[in-house]
Amino acid sequence: MREPNVIGDWQEYADEHAGLRVRVHGLEKAEPPHGRDGAAEGLTYFRFRVTVENRMGNPVGVHLEDGQFDIRVGTDGESAFLDWRNSRFVEGFDLYPLRRVTAVLYAAAPESSLNVVDIQVQLKADDDWADRYLWSGGMPAPDGPPGTDTRADGTPEGLMGQIAVFLREQAERGQS
Repeated sequence: MREPNVIGDWQEYADEHAGLRVRVHGLEKAEPPHGRDGAAEGLTYFRFRVTVENRMGNPVGVHLEDGQFDIRVGTDGESAFLDWRNSRFVEGFDLYPLRRVTAVLYAAAPESSLNVVDIQVQLKADDDWADRYLWSGGMPAPDGPPGTDTRADGTPEGLMGQIAVFLREQAERGQS
């Protein structure tokens, strides 16, 4: 069984695509440059990049278009909205040896689901489909790093919460 890549890792191709490598990286919350799509109402936008590098001895035609990505979020793997209007794809680019090309994609999903993001990419090189690969990662939940629970008074538990309570108490004592 193949294991997923971590977002930011390179994936080397083998067999007929030996010498090509690809990675998904730069996952972050970001607003799209040309305005939000109406279908993304109430969702949080995020951006990521897909970079292809040619280490072969000859040029290769690279295609990274909207149908070659599958973006899933949350623990149930719900589909994210891919904003094709704001994304910058790679369509029929001749990638020469020792060069890279990057697609910048904008997607949207519920903010609470962004702690788990899976991105599957299937590269097309010289009109041949390469293997599909998966990258997994995520962004911190909106209320802090993963695993931080909140007490009834709204203070996060753990060391950060204890420090916040201590500082608040010290400030209150200083004002009395």
